Formats: sequence, C-alpha cells, structure tokens
Amino acid sequence: MRKLPSTRFRKTQMGISNTDSDTALKSTTQTAAREVQLENPHITSANLPEEPLVVIEPNKAWSAVDFKDLWAFRELLYFLTWRDVKVRYKQTELGIAWAIIQPLFTMLVFTLFFGRLAGVPSDNVPYPVFAYAGLLAWTFFANAITNSGNSLVGSANLITKVYFPRMIIPGAAVAAGLVDFAIAFVILVVLMIYYGVMVTWSILMFPVLVLLTTLLALGMGMWLSALNVKYRDVRFALPFLVQLWMFISPVIYPASFLPAKFRWLLSLNPMTGIIEGYSSSLFGLRFNWIALAVSAAITLILLLYAAYSFRRMEKSFADIV
Repeated sequence: MRKLPSTRFRKTQMGISNTDSDTALKSTTQTAAREVQLENPHITSANLPEEPLVVIEPNKAWSAVDFKDLWAFRELLYFLTWRDVKVRYKQTELGIAWAIIQPLFTMLVFTLFFGRLAGVPSDNVPYPVFAYAGLLAWTFFANAITNSGNSLVGSANLITKVYFPRMIIPGAAVAAGLVDFAIAFVILVVLMIYYGVMVTWSILMFPVLVLLTTLLALGMGMWLSALNVKYRDVRFALPFLVQLWMFISPVIYPASFLPAKFRWLLSLNPMTGIIEGYSSSLFGLRFNWIALAVSAAITLILLLYAAYSFRRMEKSFADIV
C-alpha cells in the first residue's frame, strides 16, 4: 500500500474534542504537503498535476492483520482509548461509579429473584458472589461489543479525513471497556472477603480468561462495526441480540443447572466456557477444560474471520460511512 509520508502523531495533536482532532489532521496534512514539496521541488501550487501525487489503496495481501501498520499507529490506539474513557463519563455526576453501579444493582436484582425466590443453585458459592462474577465478565463483553460495533459510524469524521488502520477504532472501544472491568473488579474482591470466599492457585488462570474475553469481544466488535457501516440495522439489532445472548450464557445460573443432554448445546456458546472459567478461577471450582477449549477455538476462528472480513470491507468505509 502506498501511503502519505509518515508523520508521528504528537500528544497535542491527538486531543479529545473535535476541534483538537481537526487541528491535528490539518497539521498532519500540512506536514505531509511540505515533505512532498521538498521531495519534488519542481512542483508548485501553480502547476499541480490533475492526478493525485499519492494514492491510498487497499493492501492486496491475504494477511488478516497488518501488524507493521498497527505498530506504527500504536500511539493513536492509546489516545483513542483514553478519548473513549473520558467521553463516556464526561458531564456525569457519578463519573466512573457507573462502572460499578451497573453490575452491582443487576446482581442485587438477580439475587432477590433468582437466588432467593427461584432458588437457582450456585455451585456451593454464595449467590451474590457467583452472580456478580458472571456479571463482571458479561458486562465487560456486552459493553465492549456494543461500543465497538457502533465505533466506526461514530468516528465518521475521522475516517473520512485521514488514513490510519481502521481496526484501531473498534480496538480502542474494547480497550476502554477494560478500564470499567478493572474498577468493577474491586467490588468483587470486597464481596469475596465479606462472604469468606478464599482464592486458590486457580486464580492464575484469571488473566488468561480476561485475555480470552477481550479477544472474543474484539472479534465480534470488528465484525459488527464493519457490518454496521454498510447495514445500519445492526445498531438496532445489537442491544436486543446482546440481551438474548446473556440468558443463554451461564451468568445467573451454573451450566450444571441444565440437564446433561443439553449442556453440549450450551457449550457452543463461546461465553459459556469463559464464564464458567471465571467461576472456577475465582472460587477454586473444577475447570471444564472441554468447554474452555471450545470457547478458545471459537474465539480464535471468529477473530481471524472478523479481521479478514474487516480488511476486505475497510476500503469502502470512507465512501459510505
């Protein structure tokens, strides 16, 4: 792919507001124009050719991800992630407390109706802790795919003005969700201490499960964001789809609650093995390695397919976004 001459984004150029973004883009364009003029001193504004000097074309390689390109724009990923975090809680009275309120109050409702009234089992773990652990993983995943699914459409002004790897936009939306996850995790630690739930060596699997959840959210987010650019129905169907997905995932009930003949069907849901893995890691329960392996395999396949599909469709983003 032929690109504009490389210019490094400076922190002052990657601001949060639209004004700062326009300033950064203008500065980058002016710098590129000066470099082109230095390389081609015979070209002036009076005798510019009718055809463009630089043409940005899609990469014809079959690779799903251009890691060299992503590494060159790694600072942009950081600034877009920080922008998403700041914009999310801008002009809110409670600020980052909303990262705790959503899973905490949902856990209280589930504990009352499913734990107390319906008597749903929780694998010998206090139901509030069990439900909050499942909601912690699910809330991160659901918010990540929702925000990343709408990220390209929400960044239309940026996409149509400057070149950069478009994968960075849904990636930043997923990375911003990790901040909420870390904040909400503090409440889980408090609940485990209050109910006397002790951790075991299984806790070492916890970072692996967080990584697996992040990769699954990234794959879903990239695929949905690319579809959303072309088919705007996605933004309306996505919240409904996420809500249904939660009830077919072992968030408010353990997988053992279902009859054995139906558990294989539940394992086809990639979040089943991941959420069960969170419970096993945090509470010292036995790991369901088969379900976890199925989740990991589906995550890898989905991530590769989403990355390849995204690369195939991104050449038209600027035209139809």
